[in-house]
Amino acid sequence: VQLQASGGGLVQAGGSLRLSCAVSGRTVSLAAMGWFRQAPGKEREFVASISWTGGSTYYADFVKGRFTISRDKAANTVSLKMNDLKPEDTAVYYCARRGQRFSTIEIQERFYDYWGQGTQVTVSS
Repeated sequence: VQLQASGGGLVQAGGSLRLSCAVSGRTVSLAAMGWFRQAPGKEREFVASISWTGGSTYYADFVKGRFTISRDKAANTVSLKMNDLKPEDTAVYYCARRGQRFSTIEIQERFYDYWGQGTQVTVSS
């Protein structure tokens, strides 16, 4: 299984970005997916998760109403649409696959077994 995150960049506060995670692997469509982020000098933290069906989503409080996670099973991609970005959203964003088939949302990173390489998001004030 390989995960390739893309779509990061430099944006002004209030702007938008769409991150994408291309996933390869036979059973990837049967697992929940998540996005995490790590700011400089901070621990990696949960951002959003989507169930294997795509029917359930969950967000960290600090992104609720601004970020939207979605998945395209046919294309084997998971996206994170980020609106109204703030300087505190600056971080490296990682996509990850939960290590359980037919899984629902998960906020704890220890339950994710495959990770992408990360994509940098920088929000200027």
